[in-house]
Amino acid sequence: MSTENEGTAVPPAPSAPPVPVDAPAAPAPQAQAPHGPYGQDAQGQAPQGQGSSGDAGHHPGASSSAPDPSWPPPPPPTAPYGDGGSGSGSGGWGSSYQPPAPKSGRGRGGLVAAVLVAALVAGGLGGGLGYVLAKDNDESTGSTTVSASANGGDVKRDPGTTAGVAAKALPSTVTIEAESTSGEGGTGTGFVFDKQGHIVTNNHVVADAVDGGKLTATFPTGKKYDAEVVGHAQGYDVAVVKLKNAPADLKPLTLGDSDKVAVGDSTIAIGAPFGLSDTVTTGIISAKNRPVASSDGSGSQASYMSALQTDASINPGNSGGPLLDARGNVIGINSAIQSTGNGGFGTGQSGSIGLGFAIPINQAKYVAQELIKNGKPVYAKIGASVSLDDSSEGAQITDQGAGGAAPVEPGGPAAKAGLKPGDVITKLDDRVIDSGPTLIGEIWTHQPGDKVTITYERGGKQHTVDVTLGSRVGDN
Repeated sequence: MSTENEGTAVPPAPSAPPVPVDAPAAPAPQAQAPHGPYGQDAQGQAPQGQGSSGDAGHHPGASSSAPDPSWPPPPPPTAPYGDGGSGSGSGGWGSSYQPPAPKSGRGRGGLVAAVLVAALVAGGLGGGLGYVLAKDNDESTGSTTVSASANGGDVKRDPGTTAGVAAKALPSTVTIEAESTSGEGGTGTGFVFDKQGHIVTNNHVVADAVDGGKLTATFPTGKKYDAEVVGHAQGYDVAVVKLKNAPADLKPLTLGDSDKVAVGDSTIAIGAPFGLSDTVTTGIISAKNRPVASSDGSGSQASYMSALQTDASINPGNSGGPLLDARGNVIGINSAIQSTGNGGFGTGQSGSIGLGFAIPINQAKYVAQELIKNGKPVYAKIGASVSLDDSSEGAQITDQGAGGAAPVEPGGPAAKAGLKPGDVITKLDDRVIDSGPTLIGEIWTHQPGDKVTITYERGGKQHTVDVTLGSRVGDN
């Protein structure tokens, strides 16, 4: 939400500041951050025309229906990507920062500017007079001022400080510019993954350049390289690009362990907010395992994650950049924000309100390695369609599958474990499952072949069963 004050014409400012006039204080505007819905089925499929509202909250009354067999799923209007995604165009997500044009001087702005000039002139005169008096006093009585030494020692920036971490990490980050064949595109961020020239970023950062578009990566030194997309995973919102004619002195960032991150840990985010490359911001881990569905607002892309939440300032252009811990290890990929921008989520040039979300690096590392190896993502699945109701009671297996298909895939992991339509999954291992989207996000933190323990309710009774996750290759 934004507010603007419209000024009216005023006469030229007097040569001296006017006498202040008391005026009643205007009430402070109230703002509430809307919640973003998310939803999808446990196989990475979503029903047509369906969505739910809420981020970490829940809203009863949503109707359930079978997911649609098509992929990608229709994106819910939820937390927008940190850089706006593909096709943002002028003034949209991912566009470069444009400073506002100077105002004409009409209205209150012109009067305030004139008053400030008058005040500065008066201050300059006072300062000059003060200097003369002090000089005369020094000549007559001697100065009592102690001057600071010019050789006070160098400022130490130890490796564990924010400055030390930034100095080490910045040379391994890049600002990515993606442009489609039609000229649409945006700006995002990426970081060096290996010495072969692979750069990890978000899928929505490079989506415009996937089909014949143009992709470049610029280092903080100003050196720019053409790049190409090696592979991209829409559901995970992870992509890998490779530099053409990559330099031999690349230094990959060290990957941390996102499973060991604790709430309250310090975080450092690097990115290009509103096109301002090589920007460093700090914060903490605000929450873990936050179920988030994000979309670029174009109606064609959506991703689901069990995210790290941080209050480090993340804005359009930060997407794909590294989220670091206090030692400089990458613990996540900055991907989405929740914002109070005009028009709701996914529209307008929204900015940070301290609610940023990052893909845990343990998940992103697996996805990146699969993309480098095979060029396609591999998703874990249980082989069952679940309701998108945001009821806080669990993820219910639907009575009918998408397009008339069976709700429980014959011979799939869920079928082998004895799960049936109507079962409500309430836990996956030790994670509480409050909805279908939460279940998907948790499943996708695992790899195919992993064995998980599922707790579900049937007929008012609770049951527990072990399930070996299956796999699905590709986004389609």
